[in-house]
Amino acid sequence: MESARRALSSVPGEGVVGLAVSGGGDSMAMLHLLAGVAARPLAVATVDHGLRREAAAEAVQVGQVCAGLGLPHAVLRWEHGAVAGNLMEAARAARYGLLADWARAGGIGTVLVAHTADDQAETVLLGLARAAGLDGLAGMRPAWTQGGVAFARPFLGVTRAALRGFLQDRGLWFVDDPSNDDTGFDRVKMRRALAGLAGVGITAPGLAAVARHLAAVQADLRGLVADAAARLVVERAGALEIDRAGFAALPGEVARRLVQAAVMWMSGALHVPRAAGLAQMVAALGAGGSATLGGCRMMPRGGLAVLVREPRSLGPEVPLGAVWDGRWQVQGTGPGVVRALGAEGLAQVPDWRAAGLARAVAVTTPAVWEGGRLLAVPALGFGLTDRQDITATLTAGFGLFLLSH
Repeated sequence: MESARRALSSVPGEGVVGLAVSGGGDSMAMLHLLAGVAARPLAVATVDHGLRREAAAEAVQVGQVCAGLGLPHAVLRWEHGAVAGNLMEAARAARYGLLADWARAGGIGTVLVAHTADDQAETVLLGLARAAGLDGLAGMRPAWTQGGVAFARPFLGVTRAALRGFLQDRGLWFVDDPSNDDTGFDRVKMRRALAGLAGVGITAPGLAAVARHLAAVQADLRGLVADAAARLVVERAGALEIDRAGFAALPGEVARRLVQAAVMWMSGALHVPRAAGLAQMVAALGAGGSATLGGCRMMPRGGLAVLVREPRSLGPEVPLGAVWDGRWQVQGTGPGVVRALGAEGLAQVPDWRAAGLARAVAVTTPAVWEGGRLLAVPALGFGLTDRQDITATLTAGFGLFLLSH
């Protein structure tokens, strides 16, 4: 119960706390534990990935348990056809995307997920198998932000056996996903390897502790990157201007991580860029050259390096009021759609240079259109007389991104 109280006390504010509950032992234990100590409202969501026939019935069963506890429950279904590439990775991305959408719609600021010390240990072993660096061996993050919603893993210090023992002692329902025994998945292989390592003293709690120690080092390193960004990086119209002389004086790992974070913030990528491409961009920045990576372009401008979105990688047109390119919230009254300004639009803003932006930056900023007619470009201070109310803001600035990732 103490771990449950700590879990809730770590969530800021007094609003509703979201719980991601699959029906498995870990998440069902979290559900019952938190329901037993909660002094604030809880809401529950179950993601049905549509990958197992039993999943729909399990989601219904979770809903029945929630009803018995007096908690609201929603089933979030992943609508998909054939999934190309890594199925587990696609399912994970869909799961957190659905949970973030659900939380935003319900005014829920934080969603808790029930990963355990065993999950953390398996993640460390996966990192060892891939010869990972610090980030891979630091394991799963205890907390992060995605889609404007905070996610947290409050049970990373609790073993799977302890949580399932809690359920079994009380005769509470949970389900075992058969994929947990499918050795076709690397994580299952690590689970079995971990059982074999217990004889030499390598245990789930021990590996979880190693991950915590490395995560502390990782956090210190992130702090150095954030300090460097505050000194050397200026965010303008969704682009980043980096002082090249100051960048050249940074320690190598800090410089690499600064560029890595900049590309991930700008592109919305969930995974770090490939090491070779990242090294090329870091070298180009220091040498005053140009490089592209992850849908972003780095180019010199005087004593600065400017990082900007590549036009071909920008998101498709969206209705006014929706999020464009994954990071711009463009709002206003009246008709219109949002897409990149582009060269076509730039030609309709004769004094665009007054904004002091590089052309490559200006053409990638969000603009509001009605057919081929340009209505407004907030980043350039342009708007037709009757459309002066249109605004464009980033859903999260670079500084906030560094703090939350």
